[in-house]
Amino acid sequence: MPKPENPQSAQIISRRRVAEHGEVFTAEREVRAMCDLVGQECERIASRFLEPACGQGAFLVEILHRKLAVVAARYPRPQIVWEQYACLAVSSLYGVEILPDNVAVCRRRLFEVFDAAYTSLFGDGCKEACRRTVQRMLELNIVWGDALTLKTPDNAQKPIVFAEWSDTGNGLFKRRDFTLANLLENQPMEGLNLFSDLGEQAFLPTPVAEYPLIHFLKIGEP
Repeated sequence: MPKPENPQSAQIISRRRVAEHGEVFTAEREVRAMCDLVGQECERIASRFLEPACGQGAFLVEILHRKLAVVAARYPRPQIVWEQYACLAVSSLYGVEILPDNVAVCRRRLFEVFDAAYTSLFGDGCKEACRRTVQRMLELNIVWGDALTLKTPDNAQKPIVFAEWSDTGNGLFKRRDFTLANLLENQPMEGLNLFSDLGEQAFLPTPVAEYPLIHFLKIGEP
């Protein structure tokens, strides 16, 4: 399956952005090599990844390619099962980025990776509801913020909030929102994992919001 075109053709967009924000993109070869170091985790569909300065999403895009390849190998049919696990794969990726244009590019690139895989398998049978779910998840998971202050880089200085998505079975997903600051402040240095999906004990602070169970195909509804 051909990968969508990568708009990140250069490692530097402008010298001004490098000077003001330290923006230098990682080359694809290095991205693949670094992902290979945690290759087993990249192939676990529900394994969660956070990139605190995600830029245009080079690492998240590579991880999503790998996760969707696993979904296609394990759950090629029926379509509804592929859709459920593909949405779970998307929901496991998180990014913080200080430049709003990069946020938009990162979300678009991740959606294009998903949509290319989806279309190649199911063609005209693809559901717009599933596409809307993925777009909504990316809106909530790839956020505009400053990973150093853990807040939005504007006058409002709102805390960065992430949605935790859990697949509870039968196509039902559970969403709980947590502030990134609270997660990091209360995370032990060793032993416990945020948003654990391995079955071991996990530290989870009190969510700032909690939502009823919802079928994954309805997540993108207004």
